[in-house]
Amino acid sequence: MIRTYKQKNKKTKESPTNTKKINKKRTAKTNKVFEKGKLRVTVVGGAEEVGRNMTMIEYEDDIMIIDMGLQFPEEDMPGIDYIIPNISYLEDKIDRVKGVVITHGHMDHIGGVPHIIGKIGNPPIYTGKLTAGLVAKRCEEHKGCPKLNIVEIDSKKKARVGKNFNVEFLRVNHSIQDSFAVIIHTPVGTVVHTGDFKIDYSPVNDKPADLNRIALLGDKGVLLMMSDSTDSTHPGYQISESTIGEEIDGLLDDIKGRVIIGTFASQLSRLQKLFELAAKHGRRINLQGRSMTTNVEIAHKIGYLKFNPRIIVEDKELGRLPDDKIMILGTGAQGESNAFLVRVVNGEHRSIHMKKGDTVIFSSSVIPGNERSIQALKDQVVRQGAKIIHYQMMDVHAGGHAKAEDLKLMMRLIKPEFFVPIEGNHYLLQAHAELAEQVGIPKEKIFVPDNGQVIKFEKKGRNTSGTMTNEKIPSDYVMVDGLGVGDVYNIVLRDRRVMAEDGMIVIIATIDTKTTNTIGNPDIISRGFVYMKENKKLIEDTRMKVKKIVNDHDSKTPDDDYIKNKIRNEVGKFLFAKTKRRPMVLPVVIKV
Repeated sequence: MIRTYKQKNKKTKESPTNTKKINKKRTAKTNKVFEKGKLRVTVVGGAEEVGRNMTMIEYEDDIMIIDMGLQFPEEDMPGIDYIIPNISYLEDKIDRVKGVVITHGHMDHIGGVPHIIGKIGNPPIYTGKLTAGLVAKRCEEHKGCPKLNIVEIDSKKKARVGKNFNVEFLRVNHSIQDSFAVIIHTPVGTVVHTGDFKIDYSPVNDKPADLNRIALLGDKGVLLMMSDSTDSTHPGYQISESTIGEEIDGLLDDIKGRVIIGTFASQLSRLQKLFELAAKHGRRINLQGRSMTTNVEIAHKIGYLKFNPRIIVEDKELGRLPDDKIMILGTGAQGESNAFLVRVVNGEHRSIHMKKGDTVIFSSSVIPGNERSIQALKDQVVRQGAKIIHYQMMDVHAGGHAKAEDLKLMMRLIKPEFFVPIEGNHYLLQAHAELAEQVGIPKEKIFVPDNGQVIKFEKKGRNTSGTMTNEKIPSDYVMVDGLGVGDVYNIVLRDRRVMAEDGMIVIIATIDTKTTNTIGNPDIISRGFVYMKENKKLIEDTRMKVKKIVNDHDSKTPDDDYIKNKIRNEVGKFLFAKTKRRPMVLPVVIKV
């Protein structure tokens, strides 16, 4: 069934008090740049990275969007909270955006919603019941998010998006419930977007995907398939979530102390099994981490997590329970600096401390780039007397993404004419493209796009042609830093990297406006460059260098910018010659 899910009223810049402004935007005249009779498909984000997923489908005067995710910052992005898709292409096309489909509730698919949805006219959002709750909760945390119009969907109904898109929803298995593939019937042909999926014949608290329906869909003819590439380089089949439950069940038979399990807060199928196992083994559950607590609360409220609320124990009650009656579920298995597990091993948690006899289960795989952080975390755990169990030792983690053989099975069932791998770094997309060749899709009908690259389809008589064009829409990073969205650019990141690598030095020169010479010696402040007390000669030489730079210029041209640039350039060269380091030089000129 389809139900409309309305977020609670909330006075914001785009709340009901301003709905007239939103409607005015949505009906505004736009530049008509669409092409008649051509279907345009563009991966706005998620074709060159894991995260920031967003796909745009256009036909004449209709645009629909699939997902609005975020990407977590890379190591060379100090201070950045996360990155969202660039929507500048849509700024003059707001009236053409007819709807948004969110495939499931993970942050790499919903994280950009509060920043984007109001800027594109607040169109209807079609998504599952659990995802609706998670999206609404995320928007409550952002003041600029308008009152959402969420249309709750399931796998039995269809939705009309604009004049040209008839949309169906196919339930698939993933690590979170209410995950859907999207089937879009367009005037040019049918497009299938798989979303994140795996093939699980015995999922936890969910039904297996309807492979018969998928096969029937393939028999009717599919123009284009866009498919999840996250695990395309992993051979074989993804293991079932029920297998993980069996492994952890066996472990709990033998563990006598506290059990601390680190996993993703979004792994709701895993959490359901852990609640069941805790009840079976007579353990109470303590939840740690804001995202963990929020997700469990939302999923339990709508009936997607089933457990007796009395099984949950608060922090203050942990000391009253025997260790063998406690199971702690928390975030931080990736070594994130502020997450629960890291705070525990660092002795920073208000009520939980690691102790001898604890067993820590890392029930998640290693995200590339986190290897060193996780290894450091494991070292600290064992130093404090606890035992570690992780997925390489036993099957205590099942991924949420299809592996190579599952991906090939899905392609064989859907039998698309054209294929576009999505959701992964370029090498993952290329690996998926090679799998498509193995199942018989012609190489010339497999497109591996970059972010923003437009793919076009057009009917020519009985046939349909497809082309990956050279046209690219804006798809560069939009970085979120605190309350700032898109106000941090590459030059700012470069400055942050310079300060992080070589530090900074502030030079304060006081200048007599009459003589244009320095008054006294310049003041110098060093941060992250050198320790001034142990480098007195270098600091003194720098002072003299600055004094000479200021005094050695034509008194007729005492321009502030000229003096600052000269100090910045010459002191930078001087310090590099002395130290082989390039600190950021910040000159301050005071005229008296």
